[in-house]
Amino acid sequence: MGHSGTERARAERRATPLAGFTVAVTADRRAEDLLALLRRRGARVLHGPAMRTVPLEDDAELLSVTEDLVAHPPHVAIGTTAVGLRGWFAAADSWGLGTGLTEALHGARLLARGPKVKGALRAAGLTEEWSPASESMAEVLDHLRTFDLRGARVAVQVHGDPLHEFRTALTEAGAEVLAVPVYRWLPPEDPAPLDRLTDAVLAGTVDALPFTSAPAALALIARAETRGLRDQLLAVLRESVLVACVGPVTAAPLQALGIPTATPERFRLAPLVDLLCHELPARTPALSVNGHLVTLRDGVALVDGEPRPLPPASAALLRRLADHPGRVVPRTELLRALPGPGSDPHAVDSAISRLRAALGTPGLVQTVVKRGYRLAIEP
Repeated sequence: MGHSGTERARAERRATPLAGFTVAVTADRRAEDLLALLRRRGARVLHGPAMRTVPLEDDAELLSVTEDLVAHPPHVAIGTTAVGLRGWFAAADSWGLGTGLTEALHGARLLARGPKVKGALRAAGLTEEWSPASESMAEVLDHLRTFDLRGARVAVQVHGDPLHEFRTALTEAGAEVLAVPVYRWLPPEDPAPLDRLTDAVLAGTVDALPFTSAPAALALIARAETRGLRDQLLAVLRESVLVACVGPVTAAPLQALGIPTATPERFRLAPLVDLLCHELPARTPALSVNGHLVTLRDGVALVDGEPRPLPPASAALLRRLADHPGRVVPRTELLRALPGPGSDPHAVDSAISRLRAALGTPGLVQTVVKRGYRLAIEP
């Protein structure tokens, strides 16, 4: 391979840092965007939606709240998500209430949780009074506590997370709080994909679970509970799987269950995927084998950074050899590691030959005559 070919191969490796990793996605809304980002980075993706959204134009509760706000405009209105605001304005237009809603909000003190929310408000011809630098609802609440809220009508756009504590704090300060329920969620019509995803997590074949909303995370656990699998699932999420959340609001209910979470600095899909690209390889140490760095992932071995796809039998043997780095593993033990029933020791020799061919680098797997095989690692 020429110099340009070598550089191209390196660029391809950098572009697919998730090769050999399996990532499970429970999102419904914007799922395709997340799935595409993960696949572009080389991940194998399992998709099992944990919930489905109620179409806004069919949501009688949102219609009722919108009519109430048009008839009795709020003193304060708080936008929490840009996509939720845009959907609300579009639904109001479809009901013939778009102009009335905009006029009602014109007279309110508008707070925006983050820059995307500010953009959605301005696209609707509205201007926010204040927005927190942290995009944190806790900071929004601290700011609201500087207001005299006694008797004030406060509209809070909720987006999956009902913000119970936030709304309770406003009520205790004397406000009349109206929740604007943008995008309410129901269980999926077909739970089978979610069940398959859960079974894969419990089987240990999933490396990471990225969550884009707290309700999706809780719906996954609730579904597992109906199947009698809640405790097993929580144990795996606490110990074995990288649980990544798009932001602290999504992470909070999982952390309350004792599940460690990772969160990107910027609360967006692309940084969430970048986080997986950094964290997953870091959790998979490389072995120095006969002068080469070898990393085993699900169905893929990286040899000096080059991905080498492995058949199931080859992957099983390499995993067993890696469990005993440098030690001789007897044929009888390797035979037990092969998938499917088998009693012929010669099947091990054939599988080792295929493993060597798949790795494509001589000298990584050594034969120890009459004893078995070992990875070429010095003690």
